[in-house]
Amino acid sequence: MIDLYKKITSERFIIAGPCVIESEDLVLNTAMRLKELAVKYNIPIIFKASFDKANRTSLSSYRGPGLDEGLRILGNVKNIIGLPILTDIHEAWQASRVAEVCDIIQIPAFLCRQTDLLVEAAKTGKIVNIKKAQFLSAKAMQFPIEKIIANDNDKVLLTERGNIFGSDNLVVDPRNIVDLLDFNYPVIMDITHSLQTPASTSSTTGGNRTYAMPFTKMALALGVSGLFFEVHPDPSTALSDGPNMIPLNEFETFIHEIKRWEEQI
Repeated sequence: MIDLYKKITSERFIIAGPCVIESEDLVLNTAMRLKELAVKYNIPIIFKASFDKANRTSLSSYRGPGLDEGLRILGNVKNIIGLPILTDIHEAWQASRVAEVCDIIQIPAFLCRQTDLLVEAAKTGKIVNIKKAQFLSAKAMQFPIEKIIANDNDKVLLTERGNIFGSDNLVVDPRNIVDLLDFNYPVIMDITHSLQTPASTSSTTGGNRTYAMPFTKMALALGVSGLFFEVHPDPSTALSDGPNMIPLNEFETFIHEIKRWEEQI
């Protein structure tokens, strides 16, 4: 059995999938296409989707199918399609349940300082992807990292996703990537979440996917190990994060350009 952490520390990888599980058909069809691209371009792709978006702006926003149904669907992606799985948790008790199915447990950016969440994720022995909070400097990620490794787990990933600038904008500071790399763990650039315009007075989060390729090239030039993209067959109908997601039928262009750009840097 391939050691996933060893694999992604030795070669560039992609995390991709819809923001939230909308239906089993959508998830499986998206995963199948991603698996085809992984094989065609010989690049590891880890499938990501959330079973519960507990951080939605509005109370009425779609959150997902919940833990039990969500893990069943993600399990089918793993067992039928054959892609490794990443999903996020929002409460500490979810860690052990998610670890039964998923290869990587993700700590959401706004929760990256939550000690119990980090400790329980670490105790599963799974890879833990810590997303840097929009309000933290990269150097402050020392402390979430320490909470993982103090619990006998050194399988850490670090993800940059921009910093809040004002009430409704994100700015990506390349220095954050440089500083995260100093921790000597694989660093991921979350391309699509960095394109968000967080909701302030409206009930939904906006975004602008036109910056996705320039951000990708910047991250590759700085030496990230992984790239994170939310993709969807039709972002205009997506139930979460539509404005910043990449249309699935355009994603091959991104992978092709990633490969081409790697040859130039």
